[in-house]
Amino acid sequence: MTLRLGTRRSVLATTQSTWVADQLRGLGHDVELVEITTEGDRDRTTPLATLGGTGVFVSALRDALREGTVDLAVHSLKDLPTTPEDDLVVAAIPPREDPRDALVARDGLTLGELPPGSTVGTGSPRRRAQLEALGLGLDIRELRGNVDTRLGRVTSGDLDAVVLAQAGLARLGRTAVVTEVIDPIQMLPAPGQGALAVEVRADDVVARDAVSLLDDADTRACVDAERAVLAELEAGCSAPVGALAEIVLGDEGDELSLRAVVASPDGTGDIRRSATGRPTDAEAVGRGLARLLLEDGAADLAPVNSASSANTVNTPSTPNATERDQ
Repeated sequence: MTLRLGTRRSVLATTQSTWVADQLRGLGHDVELVEITTEGDRDRTTPLATLGGTGVFVSALRDALREGTVDLAVHSLKDLPTTPEDDLVVAAIPPREDPRDALVARDGLTLGELPPGSTVGTGSPRRRAQLEALGLGLDIRELRGNVDTRLGRVTSGDLDAVVLAQAGLARLGRTAVVTEVIDPIQMLPAPGQGALAVEVRADDVVARDAVSLLDDADTRACVDAERAVLAELEAGCSAPVGALAEIVLGDEGDELSLRAVVASPDGTGDIRRSATGRPTDAEAVGRGLARLLLEDGAADLAPVNSASSANTVNTPSTPNATERDQ
């Protein structure tokens, strides 16, 4: 049986999908790539937040899965809505690439070296908000297009710098252009950034079993925690919310350490908090941290759900939350 793998047509998407296909071929499966055009690919000028944000790169791939045109689809996990689909399942989240954001600037400059008034391109409200919050006096410009288009805005002199995901540049072998990998203390990445999601139909046992061997337990725990923050806040992937989880060595073995930020869209304020817990309690850690953010005023900064309460869930897996990097 040949597994038909659905992928977006961009160079980065096909690179990511080819990597997944090669892993499956290494396990003895025949794999055929099927290119699917999404709404986000057709419209490369409208800001993503205006275009629809959450799911703009996902729906066409999911339609192809449901129609039986493909057997599995590869997504950038940060593009995937947090609401589960009854008929689809993420059968594998492979080992994650570097989740941090990267600066590509003229003359090899870092963020701190860019003069006030420097033009910096990004299509992400999260990146915009955190850049503004740094108070560097940068002129943040809207940016769309594929990786080469974005990088070309710097080499042409149209922009002084752009901010991209380090993971995408690494997968394309383009890290040499990076002038700074941005410390999460300055800019927390999007929940799920750097990770891939391989989605299949829930009732397709053959594809599900084949793909499940690519799953990485530590990566899944981390991104589950990060995406639980988004889900509890009821914020989409275009909201100014960042989160990063890591598996670290604690007093009693492996521990999940989670940081999150909710920022005002104009960068005039942000709230940063952190939590720890067991990797097996990843979702509870994320939801507990989101409730702490809401308690401390996150809903006043960004368009997130303000109805949640820390008292709505009271289980042994509720994380210990602490303040960090305020």
